[in-house]
Formats: sequence, structure tokens, C-alpha cells
Amino acid sequence: MAAKYDLTQRIAPQLDRHLVFPLLEFLQEREMVERRAEVVGRLKALEEGAAPLIAFLHNPNAFQELRADKQYNLQMLSDRYQIGPQQIEALYQYAKFQFECGNYSGAADYLYQYRALCTNSDRSLSALWGKLAAEILMQNWDIALEELNRLKEIIDSKSFSSPLNQVQSRIWLMHWSLFIFFNHENGRTQIIDLFNQDKYLNAIQTNAPHLLRYLATAFIVNKRRRPQFKEFIKVIQQERYSNEDPITEFLACIYVNYDFDMAQKKMRECEEVILNDPFLGKRVEEGNFSTVPLRDEFLENARLFIFETYCRIHQRIDMGVLAEKLNLNYEEAERWIVTLIRTSKLEAKIDSKMGTIVMEPNQTNVYEQLIDHTKSLSGRTYKLVNQLLEHAQAQAAR
Repeated sequence: MAAKYDLTQRIAPQLDRHLVFPLLEFLQEREMVERRAEVVGRLKALEEGAAPLIAFLHNPNAFQELRADKQYNLQMLSDRYQIGPQQIEALYQYAKFQFECGNYSGAADYLYQYRALCTNSDRSLSALWGKLAAEILMQNWDIALEELNRLKEIIDSKSFSSPLNQVQSRIWLMHWSLFIFFNHENGRTQIIDLFNQDKYLNAIQTNAPHLLRYLATAFIVNKRRRPQFKEFIKVIQQERYSNEDPITEFLACIYVNYDFDMAQKKMRECEEVILNDPFLGKRVEEGNFSTVPLRDEFLENARLFIFETYCRIHQRIDMGVLAEKLNLNYEEAERWIVTLIRTSKLEAKIDSKMGTIVMEPNQTNVYEQLIDHTKSLSGRTYKLVNQLLEHAQAQAAR
């Protein structure tokens, strides 16, 4: 009735926009009062439904009666406390409502307890997603990582009604994981471990190629050169026409096209991307200054990627040309290269008179090449065997 006779939409166009604010504040305040009454009423109803089980969980002596056996717990709760499936389901709804109201701590606790009693696998999975979201929103990164790994195990082992549902679950998991991986101290290593697995990488290429930005960033800033990097470059090469992103294009410029001028341009674009990305552009306050640590790491390692690749195909390099490709002035480039030679045992020397860098030949001997090829063949064989076993298990399950 009130909305039917509300004249705000007719009056507002005739007013200055600042004069509209008092009208909107009045409407918002009235709506909030009505909404609050609705929320309080629903909360009380849910509390009443879950009250017996909540009282049990808050009773330390009673809580100790629970065991690892779910069936025993359900029977014990029914016999001694008259708590049945209806009260357990009410606990789920109560926890869900707590989450919706922003009480993430309470929601996480009740969802944990619910999963310990729930026998419905789908409902238990839903509760685990909610628990993960609550831990992320509370920024409990260690616990969130544990829940993420638990959820991954279930997704990888659960029988889904359709393979597409399993793929979608993996895509959701990877998107949610970004909050954890770019805040956890070991996240940049663990994102490679997850995203670069065949099943997850296939899901990315099929339905979410934009996630390649984060995997590429992790490879670039990760100090340890990983053997998976060469395989990842092949993925970048396959997806370069279907996914446009400066960070993946930067790698393609260096390792696919060997276009160092374009790599220099892309490096500047990468900086802009990082600063405007909610996961990569996290700022850290230091006194009166604000920095973006990942941007600095990215640019440092990006220059190293350019330098290493450029040196691999040139024996004598003009310092001025290299400085330009690294987006540095001559003096900065010289200092950066001297430091690099000292710290990374790079086989090179600087000819100050000629203004050049002279690379020492460093050819891999035949034994090292044989070892590298053997490792690669072993890895491919392992993947093939796993795929055959999975196929055989799927056939047996049918």
C-alpha cells in the first residue's frame, strides 16, 4: 500500500540531486526498520528450532559424549536428548542465517558442528562451502587453506551426476582460492600446485581462461624455477588467441615470439593490471607511504626473464639496448646486471669500455640433456598411467 502512493519517483526529477538525499534517507530508514523486524522474527524462529541442539553443543559435559562414529552420535542424541534430524537441519538453517547476518565466526562454528552430525553428503558439502567462505571473510588464512584442501579432496573423489557439475565445482574452488593464495605466506607456491594439475588446468582452459593471469603471475614471482613452467608456456601458446591478458601476453612475447620490444610494452601494461587487480594489487602501509609488494616482485622478476632469454640468444649485448628493454636507464641497468652477476653466478662479464655484456658459452652436456629428457618422459608416463586408472575405475563403477 505504501509503495503504491509513494511520490518520490515523481518528485525527485524536479529537484537538485542533493535535495533528493533527504528523501532517500527517509525511505531507507523506514525500510531498515521493517527489515530489522523481519530479521529478528526469523532469527527467533530459527533459534527455537535449533535450541535443543545448540544447548547440547554449549554443554561441555554433554559435548564430550560425542564420538567419531556419526551413527552412534545420532542414536545417542535421539535416545538421551530427544534431538533428531529436524533439530540437526534447524542447526544448518540457523548457521546459514548467521552467515547472512555477517556473524561469520558463529556460522563457522555451527557449520563445523553440523558437518560432524550430518549424514547427507550434498548437505555436508554445502556446509563445507559455507565454512570456507566464513573463514575467508574472517581472514583466517591457515584454517581457510585446510578447508580448501578438504573441499578439493571431496570434489575430486565425489561421484557427480554430470561431469560438467564436477568441472564447475573445480572452477568455483579455484576462484574462491584466490583470496587465500594471495594472502597466505605459501600461497604463491600452492596456487601453482593446484591450478597446474591436469584436471584443474583443463577446467581453466575450457571455462575460465582468465584465471591464467594468476597462474602466470605465480610462476613469474616464484623464486624457484619450476619444471612445470615449460609446460605452462605451451598452454600460454595454445590460449593466446582466445584469452587477451597483458601478463600472459608478456610471457608469450618472451618465450614464444622472442619479441623483446613488445615484452617491454607489455611489462608496463602488466604493472597497470597488477595495481588494479583486487588480488594482485594488495597495498601495504609503511609509515606515510603505501606500497604494492607484488608489483615490485613482479617487475624485478619480469626483467630477469627478459634478461635471461635475451642473453640466451646473444653472445655480446649492448648495455644501452638492454637498458631500454628492461625499462631502466643506463646506470640503473648497469647496477642491476652487476648485482645479478654476483648473486646468481651468471656466466657473464661487463666490458665497460665497449659498453657491452659478454656472455660466456654455457652449453648443457649430453648427459644433462639425457637426464632432462628422462625426467620429462617419466612425468608423462605417470600422468598417462593415472588417466588409465581413473578411466578403469569409472568403467567399473558403472
